[in-house]
Amino acid sequence: MTATAALTTAGTLGTLYVYGIAPAGIRTPRAPGVAGAEVRLLTEGGLCAAVSDAPASVRARRRDLTAHQAVLGELLAQGPVLPMRFAVLTPDAQALCGQLRSERAHLAAQLDAVRDCVELNVKGTVVPGYFADLVRRDEALRALARRTRERPGYEANVRLGEALAKGVAREARSAARDVLARLGPLAVRSVQGPVDDEQVLSTSFLVRSADEERFRQAVAERARAVGDRLTLGVTGPLPCYSFVDAPSATAGR
Repeated sequence: MTATAALTTAGTLGTLYVYGIAPAGIRTPRAPGVAGAEVRLLTEGGLCAAVSDAPASVRARRRDLTAHQAVLGELLAQGPVLPMRFAVLTPDAQALCGQLRSERAHLAAQLDAVRDCVELNVKGTVVPGYFADLVRRDEALRALARRTRERPGYEANVRLGEALAKGVAREARSAARDVLARLGPLAVRSVQGPVDDEQVLSTSFLVRSADEERFRQAVAERARAVGDRLTLGVTGPLPCYSFVDAPSATAGR
């Protein structure tokens, strides 16, 4: 589905909650859907959509978020899937089947693009500390630290603290660039997420399932190499949210 998908608010007769799109012929997920609803498949043009009746309201409750992921997990275990974000709705079965027909080529191409792949998200957080080593390697910091010792005071301490924090962040960003350079060739594609002064790395990688263990080993290797500057973590495998053109979530009433 694309961003033009027909979305509506919950509570309307015939409204369906959509979990994901997959090739036709897969088994219906056995896990209960959002609000405990039974999941079923709508098939059209060689594609199918996993849906359930929409509840009277859609809220991001833990049990419903877990149910959404459980349904996607069953779909993903069977092959490629275009996952919907939580709370994507469509007015009725006819509208959804019409979209499967009209966008068949586009949707099928996306399924082929993520076939036998998973999404792995790598985050990197700045490691505070190691100031002594940083000061030894940075002439400007050494000079500032020396002046602060010679003429201590509140403002001098603040200037030194700010300079050290910037130096630590600079080193962490450099480590993040190194991590991306090493991991990029192991993935099919990558998409960078939002970063800030604390979390300087947040990137999703589309990785072939056969290469997942190799990719994880590479992350572990880089974590050891940059561990004094950057704490690395991997989340996944995930449905390929970051690599498909799917509609944005919409909250029900």
